Amino acid sequence: QVQLVESGGGLVQAGDSLRLSCVASGRTFRMYTMGWFRQAPGKEREFVAAIKWINSNTYYADSVKGRFTISRDDAKKTLYLQMNSLKPEDTAVYYCAARWSGTTTVVVTAPAEYNYWGQGTQVTVSS
Repeated sequence: QVQLVESGGGLVQAGDSLRLSCVASGRTFRMYTMGWFRQAPGKEREFVAAIKWINSNTYYADSVKGRFTISRDDAKKTLYLQMNSLKPEDTAVYYCAARWSGTTTVVVTAPAEYNYWGQGTQVTVSS
């Protein structure tokens, strides 16, 4: 059973930075794609960033490209999301997610394609 536990959310001002962490447990994640998603009140859950564990290839939503960086620490089984130059529109609950992806080079961004989810961490950016 895969378990994902996020942390690092908080209340910050526009322009500030935050780093989210997601500790993964339950199995090895070498053949998994790990992703960050977010959901603002009244909106659908949306893709933010993803990384293929096997080769660290990354993929970002256009709205965060150049500001957010996804990374992982193999030894700690931890996924990170470094968020810089935060904007009020980044306010949302951020979720860590995982899906088995094998050796495919395709990065899936649809939330429904991810099998495992964390409980979420709130990020609030004030203007």
